[in-house]
Amino acid sequence: MSLTGAAKLAGIIGWPVAQSLSPRLHSYWLNKTGIDGAFVPLPVQQENFSTVVRALMLAGFKGVSVTIPHKEAAFAICHESDLAARAAGAVNLLIFHDKGRIEGRNSDASGLGASLRENLAPNAIRGKSTVLLGAGGAARAVAVALHDLGASEIRIVNRSRGRADQLAAALSPHITPKLTVFDQSDWPKAANGAALLVHATSAGMKGARSLDIALDPLPKTAAICDIVYNPLETPLLKRARAAGFTVIDGLGMLMHQGVPAFEAFFGVAPKVTPELRRYLEKALASGT
Repeated sequence: MSLTGAAKLAGIIGWPVAQSLSPRLHSYWLNKTGIDGAFVPLPVQQENFSTVVRALMLAGFKGVSVTIPHKEAAFAICHESDLAARAAGAVNLLIFHDKGRIEGRNSDASGLGASLRENLAPNAIRGKSTVLLGAGGAARAVAVALHDLGASEIRIVNRSRGRADQLAAALSPHITPKLTVFDQSDWPKAANGAALLVHATSAGMKGARSLDIALDPLPKTAAICDIVYNPLETPLLKRARAAGFTVIDGLGMLMHQGVPAFEAFFGVAPKVTPELRRYLEKALASGT
């Protein structure tokens, strides 16, 4: 890849951001399409988020992807947002327009939905109960995805009961599944009869503590999805696979959510292919 002074610039903002595979993903597509552009990692602490976003706009960036812990702060600074973002109260994609306007989108929901459709039967969770672990910006997007896939109930389990209650209250006007909040001590009740468990916290991410939760209360027919993709097989998925559950890693969600971002930044809709997955899996395995 070579750049000129006319290169289109975009990036990903997070804290930390070194573990993100998004620069690899977008660089792969840039090389495939021959576009004069770059996608760079931007480590930004929470207190500096809005200042950095404004600076990037002034520097001519087309926009940025947004990851933990900035997704809700990103939603707050948008001048306009799509339905998924408004339902989730969080965005993972900021697009910069003329006159300082910022458009926010949430492609995490559609990205997860596409990944689940690839890995499960078409109606695997339609009309069924699901469990959501977490109550942050990523969890909000997961709830929208479960709504889109026809789940009848979303059982929210989070370390902070208050935050889980806030999430349920914020989501209830926007999505149709029944929202039920459980204390962590009621985990067996939350897991009972669930068709799908989605883990939506940073636990198990490279460098972070792992998620310590018993899998026995889940039906053996349940699928377990972890939206963390680095490492590709988190401790949760490793335990789930060994116990015979269907497992879904976070790489599919990453690839699919990146499509609308790349198109917004660089003007071309890229393809999610088996070759792309192999390339990203190799990058994860090598630790680069």
